[in-house]
Amino acid sequence: MKQSRFGKLTLLCALLLFVTTMLVGCGGSGGNKSDSSKKFINIATGGTAGTYYPIGGAMAEILNKSIPGMNASAQSTGASVANINMLKDGSVDLAIVQNDLTYYASNGTEMFKDKKVDNLRGIATLYPETCQIVTLQDSGIETIADFRGRRIAVGAAGSGTEANARQIMEAYGVTYADISVQYLSFGEAASALKDGNVDVAFVTAGYPTAAIQDIASQRKVRLIAVEESKADMLAAKYPFYTKTKIPAGTYAGFDQDVASVSVMAMLVTTDKMDDAMGGEVAKALFSNLDRLQAAHSVGKLITKETAMNGMSVKMNGGAEKFFKK
Repeated sequence: MKQSRFGKLTLLCALLLFVTTMLVGCGGSGGNKSDSSKKFINIATGGTAGTYYPIGGAMAEILNKSIPGMNASAQSTGASVANINMLKDGSVDLAIVQNDLTYYASNGTEMFKDKKVDNLRGIATLYPETCQIVTLQDSGIETIADFRGRRIAVGAAGSGTEANARQIMEAYGVTYADISVQYLSFGEAASALKDGNVDVAFVTAGYPTAAIQDIASQRKVRLIAVEESKADMLAAKYPFYTKTKIPAGTYAGFDQDVASVSVMAMLVTTDKMDDAMGGEVAKALFSNLDRLQAAHSVGKLITKETAMNGMSVKMNGGAEKFFKK
């Protein structure tokens, strides 16, 4: 009788051990299944002091809250050119990039000559980065036609700003042979303009721009216009340009509206992102624009209505479907 009870007890313990093992096994399997269902997205932005970084961080937050299983993160980078190269090598899934640089990359021109990246896809254009052409009010320079023989800061060598400067002057028949070319960053150009070492500086950035505010705080500035006919000419040749008006009062001491052109900051992926995910990303971001607006002042310029303005590459099919609804 004791033996029988002992046998039953042993059998019960064995069964309990078997069930426990199975449960642990199921739990492990369930965990693996959960991990495999997660969606990981890395977003390339720009420097921590710039605009792309806070906007990209807000995008990651929105995606994490809006898409089940999403694990999105934003990382600081060297901005547009670096971001395209990161998309190319697959180290990021989304990137904020200027639409003109996206155009150059997808067509193998300018700084991407012989380095074509033909699998880029657009999710949306975001907000304008305006080509601002600044001089001092006492320079005697009133139009781009006046640039001949003057010292012009065209941006850092090989930069998007430098390409903008060259293209805009070309619309007026002004070439590098007609001017003294100065390859300077925004900060360097601001210092040189204040010190009288250059006559004009090109700055491509969302306005108001800190570098120009710095000049205007010490010297009276003038913004040089890009006339509408020339803007039309530029847009016909380079599809990434859009017309822009810089409002009066944007900078201290200069109270006139100024016509110019802009390129667009845009959200870019590659053909590795399927249409379903592209549509989810577009829907999540453009259904939570208040969060982007809270992240940076340029967020108020991001709208669903303008999300295909200046689109310079083929769109992700899902994103395009969302905006065309």
